[in-house]
Amino acid sequence: MVGTNNKITIWQQNVNKSPSCQHNLLSNKSLIDAKINIITRQEPAINSFHNTITAKDWTPIYPSTHGNNPDKTRAVTMIHSSIKTDTWNQLDFQSRDVTVVQLKGNWGKLTIFNIYNEGNSNDTVKELTKFHRNNRASLEASGTESAHILWLGDFNRHHPYWDDPNHTHLFTNDALDNCYAAAGVFPCYCIRRPLNP
Repeated sequence: MVGTNNKITIWQQNVNKSPSCQHNLLSNKSLIDAKINIITRQEPAINSFHNTITAKDWTPIYPSTHGNNPDKTRAVTMIHSSIKTDTWNQLDFQSRDVTVVQLKGNWGKLTIFNIYNEGNSNDTVKELTKFHRNNRASLEASGTESAHILWLGDFNRHHPYWDDPNHTHLFTNDALDNCYAAAGVFPCYCIRRPLNP
């Protein structure tokens, strides 16, 4: 069983290294009301103990490289205690910008990639492509099991499909070219993201 109701609900947010934003997120009743059991954060605040802000019911999952240079971590996934620890594990991904968690249940497996993609390069997208190519056996279905892959995060790509079309200053030729280059890996033309008012 993945959670108490065998349902996964994910909250994804770039917190822009703000400790107050992280604290507000974790102490806010909205996570409980929405029955969130996985949080993926990008650009988390890292404290002087080299950790992010968390709460007692949450297990933080840091990038595999976090121990080498914790101040450079740009993606943290948090798993709620309602998800049993024997139903998930972290997959090793050698980047400060990605955490990978794989959940398993009687429905198959789900691999969640929490991604921070730097705005001026596609290096993370290239690393993800290589990871998928080199780890097909652990990511894909085997036998009767079904497999699912979810990429989420801050891709730092702008396009009229998910940004406000009136913000034309975001849609430079370079920005659109980067978006289309990344589309070879993830279908950015299909992503629709709700915008906060």
